[in-house]
Amino acid sequence: MIALVDYGTGNLRSVEKALQAVGAQVNLTSDPQAILASEKAVLPGVGAFGDGMAGLRERGLVEVIQSLPSKGIPLLGICLGMQLFFEASEEMGEHPGLGLIPGRVRRFPEAGLKIPQTGWNQISFSAGSLLLEGLENGCYAYFNHSFYCEPSTAGDVLGQTDYGVTYTSAIRRERLYGVQFHPEKSQSVGLQILRNFVERG
Repeated sequence: MIALVDYGTGNLRSVEKALQAVGAQVNLTSDPQAILASEKAVLPGVGAFGDGMAGLRERGLVEVIQSLPSKGIPLLGICLGMQLFFEASEEMGEHPGLGLIPGRVRRFPEAGLKIPQTGWNQISFSAGSLLLEGLENGCYAYFNHSFYCEPSTAGDVLGQTDYGVTYTSAIRRERLYGVQFHPEKSQSVGLQILRNFVERG
């Protein structure tokens, strides 16, 4: 059973349907004990960083999510969910994150870019991972975001994307994974990533 963490952000149903499409049994939940009892967990999310952290705090989920890697429970963050793994974000002020990955979340530079980045872009793999098996380097995924993750440790970077700057679009630290793009909107590429997480993660 995969816990799909509900902390008050949108896009839950489309992620749930995509996980089910690759054979996962999904429990959409905000219950701490159900999350801790799951085989794996997914932290999705759209919206602002500060609101996301507030949603986790209100439901008593901050320490629960922080504890999953040490308990050996694979965890996948999607879009805002990946950003929340980091130490802090500069979105609408300074907000502390979950601190699972050293680094910060920064806003794209304004010069000549349409913000948010919305649409298809390429992922260049920086390292090998079970999460990327069956995918070609340079494959396209669907993005929709105004802020990007800047890890402090190069070893956490799994994939990069160019949009005015070269930024980290996928991360991995042991069994903690994150993708900035939306796999549930990325057709065969996204479904392959979710399948890899469900079957191998």
